[in-house]
Amino acid sequence: MNVRKLILLAVFAILIASYFFFDLGQYLSLDYIKNQQASFDALYQENPALILGGFFLTYVLVTALSLPGAAIMTLAAGALFGFWVALLLVSFASSMGATLAFIASRFLFHDTVQQRFGDRLKKLNEGVRKDGAFYLFTLRLVPAFPFFVINLVMGLTPIKVRTFYWVSQVGMLAGTAVYVLAGTQLGQIESASGLLSPELIGAFVLLGIFPWIAKGIMARLQARKVYQGWKKPKHFDRNLIVIGAGSAGLVSAYIAAMVKAKVTLIEKHKMGGDCLNTGCVPSKALIKSASVAFHDKQAEKYGFDTISSQFRFSKLMARVHRAIAKIEPHDSVQRYTDLGVDCRQGDARFLSPWEVEIRNGDQVATLTARSIIIASGARPFVPPIPGIEEMDILTSDNLWELDEQPERLLVLGGGPIGCELAQTFARLGSQVTQVQRQPRLMVREDPEACQLVKQSLEDSGVQVLTGHNAIRFSNEAGEKYLHVEHEGEEKALPFDAVLVAVGRQANTDHLGLETLALPTDPDGTIQTNELLQSRYPNIYACGDVAGPYQFTHTAAHQAWYAAVNALFGFLKSFKVDYRVIPWCTFTSPEVARVGVNEQEADEQGIDYEVTRYGIDDLDRAIADSADEGYVKVITAKGSDRILGVTIVGQHAGELIAEYVLAMKHGLGLNKILGTIHIYPTMAEANKFAAGEWKKARKPEGVLRWVERIHNWRR
Repeated sequence: MNVRKLILLAVFAILIASYFFFDLGQYLSLDYIKNQQASFDALYQENPALILGGFFLTYVLVTALSLPGAAIMTLAAGALFGFWVALLLVSFASSMGATLAFIASRFLFHDTVQQRFGDRLKKLNEGVRKDGAFYLFTLRLVPAFPFFVINLVMGLTPIKVRTFYWVSQVGMLAGTAVYVLAGTQLGQIESASGLLSPELIGAFVLLGIFPWIAKGIMARLQARKVYQGWKKPKHFDRNLIVIGAGSAGLVSAYIAAMVKAKVTLIEKHKMGGDCLNTGCVPSKALIKSASVAFHDKQAEKYGFDTISSQFRFSKLMARVHRAIAKIEPHDSVQRYTDLGVDCRQGDARFLSPWEVEIRNGDQVATLTARSIIIASGARPFVPPIPGIEEMDILTSDNLWELDEQPERLLVLGGGPIGCELAQTFARLGSQVTQVQRQPRLMVREDPEACQLVKQSLEDSGVQVLTGHNAIRFSNEAGEKYLHVEHEGEEKALPFDAVLVAVGRQANTDHLGLETLALPTDPDGTIQTNELLQSRYPNIYACGDVAGPYQFTHTAAHQAWYAAVNALFGFLKSFKVDYRVIPWCTFTSPEVARVGVNEQEADEQGIDYEVTRYGIDDLDRAIADSADEGYVKVITAKGSDRILGVTIVGQHAGELIAEYVLAMKHGLGLNKILGTIHIYPTMAEANKFAAGEWKKARKPEGVLRWVERIHNWRR
């Protein structure tokens, strides 16, 4: 820190210390001002310029130093000078003092904070550059936000000084007026009965409800700006239109129907979306078949000489489709029609913020709704690798149309989908090569978990190539190749079929979002706020099309918030809760997680402790020959509060549920340790992990004294 900053800090420290050392706050109390009101009035009449100037400078100094007393001084100004003079005086003094505090914060701390936390503040900085004036104006309108905190924090952001000043000047005016009005009434109290005057009660009621009034005003101003140029219908055909009948769309429509709203559900393909037709259900069905088939290579592990698993691939795929068909009625048009949902088949396209066109062949219909939920899901992302357009690629969408098993399968991608399907086809007998650009598989997960999964994939017959970058595809003499680069060397990988599993792209094409100028992120996801509203307050998004977690269970979770906010937001809105989001990769062993892992805790600067229990020690796992994996729990330093859990092992997706419940309801490891678990079960691993945490915190000093007591008693 340079000399000028040290001098400024010293000046601030001396002034603030003097305020508390000499108890100057007594002069900024309501009682003192009330007692001295007559004297002040006399002085004010004799020399108004001196009193006004002194009050102005004192107010500026108090706010610039972030000292307590600004609110009392505002009330006092109303009592001493009357409404209009006080409003003018306080409005400019508070804005100038706030700007001085802002400038001091920027001078002293801005560079240091940005250098140290620049990466974490990148999104905030971008938001402030784009809409900083609006954010500040919103904060200034709501007196509940501490005045001095706003000044100091905004000094750490890129907002310009002149913008900060004029927005503060305008934004604080309404709140200042309410305080000054209250002050004028305080100044007129002559007796205890004056406390019950309608004017004073009204001033304080207005002060209390002002945050809600301000919030409503801001919402209306923002909406007016957004909807400018659009004509809102006087009447609506529906309360709600839902676009997409996957997990998010189905739950949204279900909730609307249950609360007797008139709702239309639009789906262009099949009810149930990806999860039922091309995702969770078919993949888990095929994974199960592959695990059974792999038993022939694990005969000795289970005490057999041989296990036969002869099969026809077409018959396995027929079983997959039977599983889909058996679950299909849960998501059918018939079921939702019976519930009261108007189900429509076709392509949906926005004509206005309240109007949707539904096109099914030559049939075109137009519906209006007060609120609309976009739940159009996502699709596999196909990277622009040269030559890929000449390949007849497989994705998680069209894989289930296969009748013949590929002899040589190339899997591009090392995420959950790539790992699950690579292991599945290898266990069914395909020669599988998996190519991952990153240095390890499943880069979001615990490194130890990734290593166990990689080893299991290789044991299943997968050739795992991490750190290999795909350069181009080629077709040479009837042979297909993927050319990859690894450590500066290029090599060609032959294959018969290629499965692309490198991520997902939100389905926002052809919805007419460009008509609304509705912003999306690079992966196509619609930008939403914490209420799941898009740029237009009546248009919501949930599920894969909204992110940030593209899981079926998260889509259903978001759908509750989107539907309730869309239907009842005029009364009460709810912020979507992402605090406890679990997920699982269904490889063998499974990898399940909730909350943060070690690498994320490090990135976020969390002070944490790690507890690990190896499942190779668990009786049931040993009996099932499934004694691999671990339970790893991240807890807050010095506490049993659970911040995150990673479980690797058989049925990890089921085992994680206990920790999800504990985190959701604030239960720590002590509660899990005190819960009876059936013996012998895999679930005991959770209790033993809690036991490891407790064992590491034994009160050794107390135990030594207890040992002495036992020895004495013998």
